[in-house]
Amino acid sequence: MQPECTPWIRLGTEARHAEGGLLQGLNFAVKDVFAVAGHTNAAGNPDWLNTHKPAVKHSAAVERLLGSGAELRGMTHTDELMFSLNGENVHYGTPPNPIAPGHIPGGSSSGSASAVASGEVDFSLGTDTAGSVRIPSSFCGICGFRPTHGGVPMDGVIPLAPAFDTVGWMARRASTLLQVGRVLLEERLDDGGEFARMMLPVEAWAAAEPGCAESLRGALESFGSLGAFESIRLTDGELAAWAGIFRTIQGYEIWSAHGAWITAQHPRFGPGIAERFAWTATISEGAYREASQRQQAIAARLEALLGSEGVLVIPTAPCGAPVIGLPGEEIEMTRTRILQLSCIAGLGGLPQVTLPLAKTDGLPVGLSLIAGRGQDLKLLRWAADIEASMQPAAAAAINQIQ
Repeated sequence: MQPECTPWIRLGTEARHAEGGLLQGLNFAVKDVFAVAGHTNAAGNPDWLNTHKPAVKHSAAVERLLGSGAELRGMTHTDELMFSLNGENVHYGTPPNPIAPGHIPGGSSSGSASAVASGEVDFSLGTDTAGSVRIPSSFCGICGFRPTHGGVPMDGVIPLAPAFDTVGWMARRASTLLQVGRVLLEERLDDGGEFARMMLPVEAWAAAEPGCAESLRGALESFGSLGAFESIRLTDGELAAWAGIFRTIQGYEIWSAHGAWITAQHPRFGPGIAERFAWTATISEGAYREASQRQQAIAARLEALLGSEGVLVIPTAPCGAPVIGLPGEEIEMTRTRILQLSCIAGLGGLPQVTLPLAKTDGLPVGLSLIAGRGQDLKLLRWAADIEASMQPAAAAAINQIQ
């Protein structure tokens, strides 16, 4: 079993923030892949740390937050080069899951989720490619947001797979997600109006464990008078095929981004990570192009389905957080099941918010809302409205840490 660790990496330099602004009085942490002037990113791997230099300026997202009055408290641990969803790191340990001790926090934005769930910061930045903000948010019982692809600049952020990489953020309250979104999104992604169609994809709900799906369906009653739910089929087959398309594109782009460094430096990777990177080197350009064409068709299909008024309602993850130290094959099986849910927003480049509305076997599970491209602030406002209008018991669950 891997040891737990603090979620923090202490900064070697002070990051000054502005006086006044929309985020005055709030503090935050950032995943150790965001540039902060004077700090050298480790990206979860000591060989990366030893072969890179300190940043000369802040990343664009950090600059916006500091310019709006938020105070940066520190950097947070991540899975190695962001290529995992469980949060265990053989080099630096496993950040604690404050809501489910002994269980993984989820990754790769593990430290950021842990810092928020423990109440150490008001919000945190992470990156989300295959679910790296959404999954730790679900496992740690907090709110998390992945924006429309390209909605927040990735300048100054270490890439994983640029076709899917996004800057995401986490908080204990949906209203804080909205507050941060107004800064990072600069009010650009919103067409006004209301959501009028709420759809439950049968394949997504079937992908969740029965207890998880049952708990989340019960949570839908907390939505009150927000409208009726409509069951739909999202695919012509199964979500496993969509996940396969996602993995091919992601894997090819990962090797394109990091293959030269891996080949030159021979970094020490932990179990599972090393094998995963080796696999990315085997993906052909032809397979990548074919998968990209299929992705474009899926994205068009999702855009036509959602428009500006539709929302997909799905389980964020298929289960609660697994225990720390599971065998590699069990971890990989869980990761495969997670991708069937998290690939939807990724393939469509869509905004997704996860809310901690239920528990299964005593573990938090998130309910996700996915909207059409560019509906980010409307989706965040709607999530904040849901939080404010829920029945007292459900509202207490979503705000369980004050």
